[in-house]
Amino acid sequence: MKAVTSRFLSWAILGAVVLLTGCERPPMLSEQHGYRGTGMVQVKNPRTVEEQAANNTPPFALPAAPTDGPRASQAYKNVQVLGGLSTAQLTRLMVSMTSWVAPNEGCVYCHNPVNFAEDSKYTKVVARRMIQMTQHINSDWSQHVSTTGVTCYTCHRGNNIPQQVWFKKDSSPMGADFMGDRAGQNEPAASVGLSSLPNDPFTPFLLGSQDIRVNGTTALPHDNRHSIKQAEWTYGLMTHMSESLGVNCTYCHNTRSFASWEGSPPQRATAWYGIRMVRDVNLQYIDSLLGTFPSHRLGETGDVAKVYCATCHQGVNKPLNGAKMAESYPELKTTTASPDVKVSKR
Repeated sequence: MKAVTSRFLSWAILGAVVLLTGCERPPMLSEQHGYRGTGMVQVKNPRTVEEQAANNTPPFALPAAPTDGPRASQAYKNVQVLGGLSTAQLTRLMVSMTSWVAPNEGCVYCHNPVNFAEDSKYTKVVARRMIQMTQHINSDWSQHVSTTGVTCYTCHRGNNIPQQVWFKKDSSPMGADFMGDRAGQNEPAASVGLSSLPNDPFTPFLLGSQDIRVNGTTALPHDNRHSIKQAEWTYGLMTHMSESLGVNCTYCHNTRSFASWEGSPPQRATAWYGIRMVRDVNLQYIDSLLGTFPSHRLGETGDVAKVYCATCHQGVNKPLNGAKMAESYPELKTTTASPDVKVSKR
């Protein structure tokens, strides 16, 4: 009898251990930030917050460079985007960009050491376009980035390629039998919190402009695409946004009515602009570089790596915990091309 009891307790303890491995260890921190009684509470794990702090610490900014002297376009050849800077400003920015994007490879990651002016390396062509993209975000998307802005480091964090990027998934139907088209479901991906939701909710919303909606607006019309299946794509995107920012759904939504804008926190408007900003840069600046990248940098469907919320946020609601890096690099906040240089759109 004792042996049976002991065996039962052993299995019970083992089962409890297995069950609790999926739970977060207390203590947890909760903060009410919405209307009382609506359950709008942000729950955070202090250990996760501490781990995220190291990855969201901005690098030291080099001292500002003199703005006088000859322009970069006068002193150097083929300076298309930053030609309006002084040579000292250009040098400072190039040194900073090297540490942000290619700290191990140095200048030769983008430049031919024999001739810095030529565009023989695809990385230089891409970097030029990314500078234009950064200037565009800072000057034209203040509704999302506010005065904080972004720099190359916001996404790259010392890596040649940002650690958080996405590629299109194979959209062909999976399963030729009764299973039909699984729409990318039941293939858990980190991008959607390892859930069974569609693992590429980014192509329709962050490259395309399909409606991000769960509720139908009319009663069962034949062309109503706001179905349960369509809702799962929305849930996939929302799960990604929640994971990327390290927040609950109530960070942007009022639990009284998730769909209604009335009573929603201001963060929802910021997120609305963010979705459109990401779509804009993916189409204008990143997807347009398809012919520039070599094949080994392309995804399984032959597309280039694109950005989404996690690319900048990386686990916190404000990238780099709100550090205003762009203030130290005003040349990344506005167009700095020399007026006599035609900027390449390649």
